[in-house]
Amino acid sequence: MSKIRIATNLLSKPFLLLFSFLWPTLSFKNAASDADKWILTKQCTLKVNGSTNINKFSCVIPEYTQPDTLLFYKANKNEPIKITGSMALDVQKFDCKNAIMTNDLRKTLKAKVYPKIIIRFLNLSRYPVYSFKECLINGAVTIEIAGIVKRFEIDYSYTMTEDKALRLIGTKRVNFSDFNIAPPKKLGGMIKTNNELNVEFMLNIKTLDD
Repeated sequence: MSKIRIATNLLSKPFLLLFSFLWPTLSFKNAASDADKWILTKQCTLKVNGSTNINKFSCVIPEYTQPDTLLFYKANKNEPIKITGSMALDVQKFDCKNAIMTNDLRKTLKAKVYPKIIIRFLNLSRYPVYSFKECLINGAVTIEIAGIVKRFEIDYSYTMTEDKALRLIGTKRVNFSDFNIAPPKKLGGMIKTNNELNVEFMLNIKTLDD
């Protein structure tokens, strides 16, 4: 009987080891199956509004061409909705409607070394309800610029479009210095860009049928 027990124990160890490796994957698949899938469409945009000591400027990435998927995980009542997913925006696509300003912004954001601005979505305070009226909501994201990642709480307004897409507009004031970036200067420092920026991103997302 003791030999049988030893053999059983030896056989069970590889099985338990394999199960321990598979368990996180199995758990993730079960969790993912409880999530609602939304896809980011190319109508998504990113706008940055700022100012210098003599004027204001607005720069925009006019569309998002990569259809990434966001997962909205179901939660208990009064708990934030967990989200996984991100969007990576091409810094070289910024357009300030002025060639010099556009080039300055791309250079300031170190586009050659860090070509993407990455927004990772973490949560929403509640699940968006279907409504054609503008509703308010908030949530958390991380924003990565020039290799520096910062977490921010975002205020959103949203509406449902006629084609059942969710149009979510998030706004946040950030600083160049948040990302260890010095605001650009021109003409020997006579023209100085202010540290503060108003970032606005518009998400257009649709449910992804299984």
